[in-house]
Amino acid sequence: MGSFTSAGGHGVTAADVDTRTGALTPTGSTAAVADPSFLALRPDAAVLYAVSETDDGAVAAFDVTGPAPRLVGAPEPVRGSAPTHLAYTAGHVVAAHYGSGAVSAQPVRPDGAPGPVTGYVRHRGGGPDPDRQAAPHAHQVRPAPDGRFLLTVDLGTDSVRVCALDAGTGALTVRAETALRPGSGPRHLAFHPSGGHVYVLGELAPTLTVCRWDGRAGTLEPVAEVPVRPAGAAGPGYPSALAVSPDGRFVWAAVRGDDTIAVLELDGGGELPRLVAAVPSGGRWPRDLAADPEGRRLYVANERSGDVTWFDVDPVTGVPSRAGAVAAPAASCVVLA
Repeated sequence: MGSFTSAGGHGVTAADVDTRTGALTPTGSTAAVADPSFLALRPDAAVLYAVSETDDGAVAAFDVTGPAPRLVGAPEPVRGSAPTHLAYTAGHVVAAHYGSGAVSAQPVRPDGAPGPVTGYVRHRGGGPDPDRQAAPHAHQVRPAPDGRFLLTVDLGTDSVRVCALDAGTGALTVRAETALRPGSGPRHLAFHPSGGHVYVLGELAPTLTVCRWDGRAGTLEPVAEVPVRPAGAAGPGYPSALAVSPDGRFVWAAVRGDDTIAVLELDGGGELPRLVAAVPSGGRWPRDLAADPEGRRLYVANERSGDVTWFDVDPVTGVPSRAGAVAAPAASCVVLA
C-alpha cells in the first residue's frame, strides 16, 4: 500500500492477505522515500517499484520478500516533477510525470534498483480547461498486454499516446497519438482481458471511453463514451482508477467526490459498457482500487479517510459489498501480489 508521507502516511506498507476472507494484516512499513503515491511490482513479486511524487521526482525499488519493504539502492531521479504512475516492462521502469508532462524509462540493475534515465518523451499540447489543462500532464503509463507498446495517458492534452521502448537502449519513441473528447481529462486506462479493447477513465468529465486496440499496428480507436455516475448525481465527481474483471464481464471505477465505486457491465464483445450500480467506497476520496486475480474481491485506497477497504464481489452482478477495512493514513495506492 502506498501513501503520501507529506500528509501523515507511513510510506510503503506491506500486508498479508487472508485468502479466505480477504482481510489485510499490515506486517511492516517504510518511509524511506517521500510520497510513494503509486506502486508497481516486478513480475516475480520480489521487487516493488514506487514513484516519489515530489517536485524533484524519483523512482525507488524495494525488496518485498520480507515482512517490511526494504529500500534497494538509492532513489533515482526521473528528470521530471511529480511522477504519478509507473510500470515495469522489458527490464525497465517507465514513469509518467504529471508535473512536467513527460514519460521516462530507466533500466533496472541486477539487484533490482533503477538506473539513470535512458529514454525520455515530453508531451506537447493542452486542453480547454484553463485550470487543469494549460499544459501536458502525463498521468499514467501502461504496457500493452504483449509488451510491444506502451500507452501513456495525458490529462492535460486529452489524448493517449502509443510509444515504443527499445529494450536494448532504453530509448522511448512516440508512434501515434489518439485524441479523446476535449475537456474529458483522461487519467487512467485498462485493457480488456481479450486485448482487443481499452477503457479510458476521464477525471475532468466522469466518463469511460471505449477504444478498439490493434496490438499489431499499435493503434487506438475511440468508439463509445459512457457515464460512470448515475443520472442526477449531485456535485462534482472526479474518477481516479479502474479495474476490469478477469473474466471480462465488468469494469469497476473509483469516483472521488461521490466516494463511490461505479459498476459497469460489459457486453460479450467488451464494447458496450452499461452503468448498473454505484456503491459507497467505504471511505472518503477513493484514489485507487485493485481487483484480486480471481475478481472475487476489490481493494480500495481511500485517501482522505485513511483506510484501505476490501469488498466481496457478487459473481453474478459484479456489485461489491463492503467486507472490512484497515487503517492506512493518506492511502494512495494498493497493489496485490
